[in-house]
Amino acid sequence: MKVVMTQAVCPEGLAMLEGKADIYVADNGDPNNYLDEMKDADALIVRIAKCDEHAIENSSNLKVIGRTGVGYDSVDVKTATAHGIPVVITPGANNRSVAEHAVAMMFALSKNMLEAQIEMGKGNWKIRDAKKAFELEGKTVGILGLGAIGREVARICEGCGMKVSAYDPFMNKEQIEGYGAVYYEDYEELLKDSDVVTIHVPLTEQTKDMIKKEQLELMKKTAILINCSRGGIINEADWVEALKNGVIAGGGTDVYCNEPPAADDPLLNCPNLVASPHSAAQTREAVIKMAQMCINGCLAIIEGKKWPYVADKAVYDHPKWKNAEWAEV
Repeated sequence: MKVVMTQAVCPEGLAMLEGKADIYVADNGDPNNYLDEMKDADALIVRIAKCDEHAIENSSNLKVIGRTGVGYDSVDVKTATAHGIPVVITPGANNRSVAEHAVAMMFALSKNMLEAQIEMGKGNWKIRDAKKAFELEGKTVGILGLGAIGREVARICEGCGMKVSAYDPFMNKEQIEGYGAVYYEDYEELLKDSDVVTIHVPLTEQTKDMIKKEQLELMKKTAILINCSRGGIINEADWVEALKNGVIAGGGTDVYCNEPPAADDPLLNCPNLVASPHSAAQTREAVIKMAQMCINGCLAIIEGKKWPYVADKAVYDHPKWKNAEWAEV
């Protein structure tokens, strides 16, 4: 058995393959750059990487693609499914990690911590009088996407004494209220009413540029906007203008349209933005859970068993999976 990894998973994940597989670690995010290694690979495990149609078509022995995370927009799932190749994902493994990261950004922004540190480094003790800090207790957090991560954010925010509102096009009023949140049918109305907005929806054709100039102008001038989901959901050029012109008070982002962003990226140079390098899911605990879950799924599929946590379960309609049994999770 041969496993190709775009980048090495953690030692706890690698240990699961000891004595079971030959491992090639590319340290390169594009499998097209090492197709000679891909031609006999049974599994490809991607982290910060892409896997396109060309790479799949030229990996004749490939049985499974593993993605250590929930998002899979960097993988051509349609082509993989057409070839009967499941794309393993790791839902739930990083829920708490991403949720805590989003809330950490809320605290950093509400307390004006970034500007305070920068100004203190310049000797400006008077920054303490900026009067930009505020308390989160009693404020309304609007959550776009009340999936597993969004619900975890809601629980933490409730514990901080915040009021929780939510928009999710895949949930009805009863479901959202069942999670203790105020239901919004129209996300633009949620933007108007929220003191903090945090995004937890996937990047799709429907969510691309979901928040742009028109939506930003609906928000309170005192509001902060956080994105720990995917770059492109917020129009970055419009966000920069809103941050620099005081349309909203601040922002926090872990994700970008172009990753990694250039050092002179206008978004990174907004003084009222807290940024991190797509690291929300990279806590020690989450990294281990994602790697182990991904490898368990890849091994099950290589053994000819159906693994439930895949990007598109329609892959099991492919003739090669006829009469295959489901793996035990």
